[in-house]
Amino acid sequence: MSQDNLFREIDEELRSDRMRALWRRFAPFVIGGAIAIVALVAVNEGWAWYTNSQSAQSSEKLYAALDTAESGDLAGATAALDTVVAEGSGGYPVLAEFRKAGLLAEQGDSAGAVAAYDALANTQSNQRLRELALVLAASLLVDNGTLADVEARVGTLATQDSAMRRVANELIGLAQYKAGDFAAAQASFETVLNDPLTQNAARNRMAYYVAQLTSSGAVAAPETEASADAEAEAASPELEAAPAETPAADAPAAEQ
Repeated sequence: MSQDNLFREIDEELRSDRMRALWRRFAPFVIGGAIAIVALVAVNEGWAWYTNSQSAQSSEKLYAALDTAESGDLAGATAALDTVVAEGSGGYPVLAEFRKAGLLAEQGDSAGAVAAYDALANTQSNQRLRELALVLAASLLVDNGTLADVEARVGTLATQDSAMRRVANELIGLAQYKAGDFAAAQASFETVLNDPLTQNAARNRMAYYVAQLTSSGAVAAPETEASADAEAEAASPELEAAPAETPAADAPAAEQ
């Protein structure tokens, strides 16, 4: 064996010994890290399975409670919804709270329903759910509260940059009608009527409200071409099936 080959083998042995020494030194950390990664993946997958399972169970319980309510067993439905609120996961407890408030309204407890919606509005971090709770509370207060009560809930939603502005203005207009402020009610209805994003069903309702105000003499007949068109639309055959009766104080009824 040549001297060069001998030195090469010795060098390789030394490198091999160093590698084995390094491996013995760091192997526990490498193996531990691999085990930790596997454990994290297993925990993540297990948690995803658990949450999906819990959400599925919450969904089933919620739908069962809704079916119970549809059958007319409101007490049983309330108890089932309480279970979802206490034990449910994801967004199902919040949905159950909304339905519980609706059941209170169906049972004639408007004050309790408004209080439940107010509580939801005050505790929701989701802006859309908060606005929905305020709108639902205001819809009950049109017949069971004052104009101030309605404005306190949806007054801030009746602005141009709010997605809820149309329903908010409609509810405020109905409350103004009930309070006898017919000019303000007309202005609120026309705000919705003139909104380019108002859907046809809501536009027809607003035209009907304005036509009812003018035909009863509560406000002066519209003079502008846009208002005349709105009144003509209110008299169209599409509105012949509009309800002849109105809620308390002869106010036009809002669709719930």
